Amino acid sequence: MSDPERSLTWAHGTLAVQRLGAMLAPVEFRLHDGRTVTPLHVAPWAGEPGSEELPGILKRLRGEWPCVPFGYSVPADGWPGEWAGHLGPPADDEEVHGRSSNHDWDWLADDGTALRLRLDYPAASPVAYVEREVRPDPQAAAVDLTFRITVKRRCRLPIGLHPVFRLPAEAGAARLDVGTFRLGRTYPATVEPGKAVFAADRQFTDLAAVPARDGGSPIDATALPLGLDAEELLQIEGSEGHARLVNLAEGYRVMLTWNVAHFPSLLLWMSNRGRTAFPWNGRHLAIGIEPICSPFGLGPATATADNPIARSGVATALDFTPDAPFETHYRLSAEAL
Repeated sequence: MSDPERSLTWAHGTLAVQRLGAMLAPVEFRLHDGRTVTPLHVAPWAGEPGSEELPGILKRLRGEWPCVPFGYSVPADGWPGEWAGHLGPPADDEEVHGRSSNHDWDWLADDGTALRLRLDYPAASPVAYVEREVRPDPQAAAVDLTFRITVKRRCRLPIGLHPVFRLPAEAGAARLDVGTFRLGRTYPATVEPGKAVFAADRQFTDLAAVPARDGGSPIDATALPLGLDAEELLQIEGSEGHARLVNLAEGYRVMLTWNVAHFPSLLLWMSNRGRTAFPWNGRHLAIGIEPICSPFGLGPATATADNPIARSGVATALDFTPDAPFETHYRLSAEAL
């Protein structure tokens, strides 16, 4: 029961899940042309001196995992007035992206065709426990995932999925396609000082033309990695529930599909060598393609308040009840170009 990691092999690949955060990675997909590709990101600092002192979510950051509650609180300094009034201090028990992201889950019994885990929440939490199932598709280079939330009492929480994908080193050597969507939003403030490239608190309808922070030509945010150091967040609303990342350098595409009734927004985390403090050290290059019910991953207090996104009619938190445990399904797959 205490194995730190377990793996599965099937006809179309191999995958590993760790207990910490129930994070899925690496995943090796065997494509129809015989090649093997590893689309999920694994942060480079696991096991380095000082890494054991990091918060749980960062110690062995990798791949994909569920977050309950999704987000974390930030200071209100520099935020527009319509947002600042909803940005309170973190709760005493707040953890970045919730307990599910920072603690060891327990393995559940399985039949060898899937990996199953459960994490119990503290007595004071409205959440009783969460469960996760990772099941390879025996017929394809794909993994089907199930996530369940059981609560003790009625509550309202932001939730999210946190897939993070590898990017090639060369600027523009990957292309991101999130399908048609109604509206995109830039982050209302600054994610990382000195590393913002998008204009703050702006809206857009074309991911290839996002307003620039310096007022210059719009930025093509479909061409990844970006051509300069940056740490940014974009929120996509009204999507169709699927996204594709095409790795042109390695000749494959990876696809993610999800339930938009559960996750009405898509958060794009562009970690483009923008963070220089340990453990990032200016070397972290990845794209988070994260289905969420949240306002930019801000803290639960902001998510459940009358924030600007919620006022626009887009849910930023879900209602949960003990009478109807929550269950969602999503899928990760890959194919050759």
